[in-house]
Amino acid sequence: MKILVVDDEKSIRNSLREILSDEGYEVDVAEDGPIALKMTADEKYDIIFCDIKMPGMDGTEVLSTLAGSGYDAAIIMISGHGDIDTAVDCIKKGAYDFIQKPLDLNRILITIKNATDKTKLVQETKTLKKKVYGGQHMVGSSAALQHIRDIISKVAATDARVLIEGANGTGKELVARSLYQESDRANMPYIEVNCAAIPSELIESELFGHEKGSFTSAIKQHKGKFEQADGGTLFLDEIGDMSLAAQAKVLRVLQEKKLSRVGSDKDIEVNVRVIAATNKDLKAEIEKGNFREDLYHRLSVIIIRVPTLDERKEDIPELVQYFTAQICAESGKPLRTFSPEAVKALQAKSWPGNIRELRNVVERLLILGNEPVTAKDVSDYASA
Repeated sequence: MKILVVDDEKSIRNSLREILSDEGYEVDVAEDGPIALKMTADEKYDIIFCDIKMPGMDGTEVLSTLAGSGYDAAIIMISGHGDIDTAVDCIKKGAYDFIQKPLDLNRILITIKNATDKTKLVQETKTLKKKVYGGQHMVGSSAALQHIRDIISKVAATDARVLIEGANGTGKELVARSLYQESDRANMPYIEVNCAAIPSELIESELFGHEKGSFTSAIKQHKGKFEQADGGTLFLDEIGDMSLAAQAKVLRVLQEKKLSRVGSDKDIEVNVRVIAATNKDLKAEIEKGNFREDLYHRLSVIIIRVPTLDERKEDIPELVQYFTAQICAESGKPLRTFSPEAVKALQAKSWPGNIRELRNVVERLLILGNEPVTAKDVSDYASA
């Protein structure tokens, strides 16, 4: 484990380095904030002890910079002038803990152990999420898909709102999930809402929650999806089907970061990154009066258009191989294959149902076709 000690007092730097080195830790030291930031840019540290009162750049600036960049380390603030307000402010800015001087060895070692345990839990959570979502990722090497991956890599670490456009079955939800998994909120909740699947009279309660007795069937208090996603990401799928009344409330949450449950006038603060998706032309819906223009501009800070499968047919061989392995594994059957001619026949087809349709066809061919699946099988069974 690597530890960085940042303090302008040489005696404290050296004392901590000596004590922690004796405990078996690898320790580096920095005498001020700028040096510490340069060191963190070049090296990965697991734990950082950072003094608050330092000349030039103080510890809170170092903390804000590291937390804002998504640097993955437990940052422990130390100060001889600490008070409760300072400690609370540091924790809000992303510090793991706050320790007052003079430093107590037992307190330091306990804090390191707790921080290490937390880091392990976070890593285990990420590993579990990868296992859960491992069967769901974007497959293909086409230029169109690589362009989307490039956008995701630039946007994921920010809190910018993203609007994902594309036809049904193109994989918009996979783009949203990739944005979440690569973001700094990946260890926080990810809540999905299909706006088209919820009746218009229930959408407000579903999104914003309700108080007990606020309407006939409200037999208990209910937290809405925005509250459930607090600190994390909310994916609003098919947002073009949302009612105008619900759109107005979503706009308020985006503007003020506050909501009120149905049947309540109390404001609740929420910190949520919103990703939206639609298969509709929202600009056309605005012209028709079905979608709020101000909400559109709030949601579309970044726009990602997901191409149809007909626009990326060069990805079909990879997709067929991927779906074949997935379907055979799910059914417990030996791995099957497609002949090169069968794959070419699939590439020659039109795919109005996009990726979703291709997966269904692959599954049908694995059930009804030969081994390997032939071009004749594609001719006989690919059309429903």
